[in-house]
Amino acid sequence: MAAHYDVLIVGGGIAGLSLASALAGTCAVALVEAEQELAYHTSSRSARQLIPSYGPPVVQELTVRTLELIAARDAELPEPVLTPRSFMLIGSEHAVAAEASGHMRSITPAEALELCPALVPGTFTAAGLDTGSFGCNAPLLLEDHRQRALAAGVDIITGARVHSAQRVGSGWQVGAGMEAFEAGVLVNAAGAWADELAVISGVEKLGLQPYRRTAAIAAVERPLPEHSPMVAAADNSFYFRREGGDVLISPSESVPSGPEDAKPRPGDVERLVATLNKVTTLGIAGVRTAWTGLRTEAADGVPVAGFDAEAPGFYWLAGQGGYGFQTSAAMAELAATQILAGQQASPEAADTGPVSRTAQALAATRWSVRR
Repeated sequence: MAAHYDVLIVGGGIAGLSLASALAGTCAVALVEAEQELAYHTSSRSARQLIPSYGPPVVQELTVRTLELIAARDAELPEPVLTPRSFMLIGSEHAVAAEASGHMRSITPAEALELCPALVPGTFTAAGLDTGSFGCNAPLLLEDHRQRALAAGVDIITGARVHSAQRVGSGWQVGAGMEAFEAGVLVNAAGAWADELAVISGVEKLGLQPYRRTAAIAAVERPLPEHSPMVAAADNSFYFRREGGDVLISPSESVPSGPEDAKPRPGDVERLVATLNKVTTLGIAGVRTAWTGLRTEAADGVPVAGFDAEAPGFYWLAGQGGYGFQTSAAMAELAATQILAGQQASPEAADTGPVSRTAQALAATRWSVRR
């Protein structure tokens, strides 16, 4: 016999868990995750940095709202999710100017070297600094969402991959693992598998594309000072930041992939280490661990949130790209509002309060999930 819910969320990463906690206590909610553990894929492989100057304008606005919402929650937690950590961009004058935004101020190479003495002088000619950036305790944030959801009666089922879904009457019938569900709203928060879930559900896919992004924790001979900024190359060739006495490093690659449990490819981390040992004095001595996550994007790079106009009750919460944690709270706030309203909101009908800021930010670029 099928279990009945108002909302069934498919996907136990940051998008699905954020929505589960946002909806918790307002209606009957279940969340199903294909893996045996939550946040197994991209959400457990985050750079753990929320950067208001990173991404297109719509993402920057969503990031600001997410930071506000997490900061408000931090006031209630024994340990904060957010820790101030600046973000610094380096490169040629042209590259830095192209990547900088209103949240970032220009600084001189000398100022950049003072902030991060590990950089080799002469390897860059311009820099930008975002002092409104924060380090994010991703595991703590995920666990807080999980606990809030469970405390308010949300059912979370892991090891339950969706194998069937169909629209029946005014709702959805879904088979996941060994369980059967009926729900009025089916939320597609399946990350790299979002288009696959759409196909299973008989919904036209959006053409969401996963991209590979590798990172590693490396041991160094000369650790970064405690309050060092995260540093990224403006040409997207690398980034690094302090991770205790080690460094977290990434080649910032963006290589198309199918939905999979991605792994680092031979040579990627080794080439990155060679590059960083030329442009810094860190003295990377070895790699402790490495991983690869998938950043799934729509063609226009804008996160997807909204009811599918051609499939009643099918809600898309996907395509956050590399901005999943940055946009998570704002996207969940919007999604919860729309789902509880039972219909797709419009920018014109939105209130002028905080929730509408997210709607307006998305509307400025693309409102409908189908243009």
